[in-house]
Amino acid sequence: MNHTKSTALFEKNNRVIPGGVVSLNRKVEPNIAFVRGKGSRLWDADGNEYLDFHAGFAPYLLGHGDAEVEAAVRRSMDENCTLSGSGTTPWEGRAAELLCECVPTVEKAQFTSTGSEATYLALRLARAQTGRDHIIVMQGGYNGWHDEVACNVMTPLEHTGPRVSRGEYPFVPLSAGMPSGIAERVHVLNFNDLESLEWAFQTYEVACLLSEPILQNIGIVKPQENYWQSVRELCDRYGVVWAMDEVKTGFRHALGGFQSLHDLKPDLSIFGKAIANGYPLGAIGGKAELMDLFDAPEAAKRVLIAGTYNGHPTPMFASIATMEKLKRERDTLYPRLESLGAQVENGLREAFAEAGITATIARQGSAFCTYFMDAAPRDWHDIAEKHDMDFDTRYRRALIEKGVYFFPLPTKQASISAAHSEADIERTIQATREVLREMSN
Repeated sequence: MNHTKSTALFEKNNRVIPGGVVSLNRKVEPNIAFVRGKGSRLWDADGNEYLDFHAGFAPYLLGHGDAEVEAAVRRSMDENCTLSGSGTTPWEGRAAELLCECVPTVEKAQFTSTGSEATYLALRLARAQTGRDHIIVMQGGYNGWHDEVACNVMTPLEHTGPRVSRGEYPFVPLSAGMPSGIAERVHVLNFNDLESLEWAFQTYEVACLLSEPILQNIGIVKPQENYWQSVRELCDRYGVVWAMDEVKTGFRHALGGFQSLHDLKPDLSIFGKAIANGYPLGAIGGKAELMDLFDAPEAAKRVLIAGTYNGHPTPMFASIATMEKLKRERDTLYPRLESLGAQVENGLREAFAEAGITATIARQGSAFCTYFMDAAPRDWHDIAEKHDMDFDTRYRRALIEKGVYFFPLPTKQASISAAHSEADIERTIQATREVLREMSN
């Protein structure tokens, strides 16, 4: 494909934007400048068309430019709904009502502009409730960009060291500029390791366990049977607040989030991405006794939540339209996404087997990832030790040249939207067959 205009735009922007892009996790090769999206498709500055399985890191559950969501956004403008910055609004109340209706564990809710803000607030609530400082995060998990959680996502084994069970891993920051004392109160454990979790609860004064229910920033790493039920029991036993980061999983896998599929009951839940189908919005909700700390009578217990753009009408109208549509169509939309997911899983498995390539397709509903290893991973160590990162990168870049856009970094999940068709999936499987033939020559 010709990317002349994309390259020129990147070079121009690089003169005024450090790195050339406004979020540096978007800086990848090939560096394509996308200018338009509709349904399951993206178009770049050079006019090339792509089937999109990246979906902006997965918020577009309904597809780009969903008609109902866009109509709601236009209505917010036509009705002159504005950000007054004083008092409450009808739209923030309706969005909170819907979130509480959709997710049974959410008794009260608050809204932010991003998921990172919401995870930050979860830590504050947990510390205010427990009077403790320490937190636990997962090796290979991603819970935002703020200091205490920006660590250990795709960390090379030379930095993490050998597998540790009944113990923790070194805190490996994702950024320069973090305070030197951060690692003293943040403890990184392997996913699916209950023995290490109880060890940490016994060793430290833990306020909060913060984790995605599935590790979806390193593909699709699922919990082992009864893992989260055991986590609930341990949190209750040691008085730890369990905050489930459903920014990527919430609304994508079920109307009530991943937690509703397994009757999980976290104390707090964090949402984003699919809750507003691509518009900037984060949400935190959970038990009323915790959420009410935002307005606690005693100043010493009151947790600050503030944000000029919290409750901005544009994303709020988008979220209302998204949740209402998902609620109305849940009985048909989610089974259809599951069917499309099964189609791509089965088709890719056959394509790799035909090519003699060792590959495992890990999938949860409409999200999937191909691992070039002989079994689905149980944690980041499995991936780092066994997955062929180089082959993964070359495979993704070759698909892009066929007009099928998978984010060109290894282990990143692919996402199907309600706008994808069976023909889109079949085209993707066929493109994979073509790519594998070309890569074997």
